[in-house]
Amino acid sequence: MQGSINFFKGEYEAFSNFHPAIICYQGIEYPTVEHAYQASKTKDIKFKKSISQLAADKAGKAKRDGRRIGARKDWEMVKISIMKDLLKKKFSKPEFMNLLISTGNKYIEEGNYWHDNEWGNCHCKKCSSIVGKNLLGKLLMQIRKDLND
Repeated sequence: MQGSINFFKGEYEAFSNFHPAIICYQGIEYPTVEHAYQASKTKDIKFKKSISQLAADKAGKAKRDGRRIGARKDWEMVKISIMKDLLKKKFSKPEFMNLLISTGNKYIEEGNYWHDNEWGNCHCKKCSSIVGKNLLGKLLMQIRKDLND
């Protein structure tokens, strides 16, 4: 590995699911991956459409609303494959694809300070003894590999 990307800031802020990127998923257009992911937690079409209407800079609200909606029964079994599908859509767009490919063989980690040790790896003092699963970073590296193959 040639170095690592530990935070989605600066030149790598586009790796964040909160970064504006129009995603069409199941016939609905969303302003970010986060919006689409949160909407996918339910089969309620009204909820999906309400999330899709939030502006791109309201990804945090989409996330909060997604936490409040009753997640579908199979959510824990499907959430990673849904995230991968959404990321594949985002990184099929040339500007995002080129950025991801340009990282070469670097390790990609969604470093954070908001205690997300499932999708990323929290670097706060409280989480210092926890090694995050970094599911988002791992999915990005898999997509990069697939693009390069």
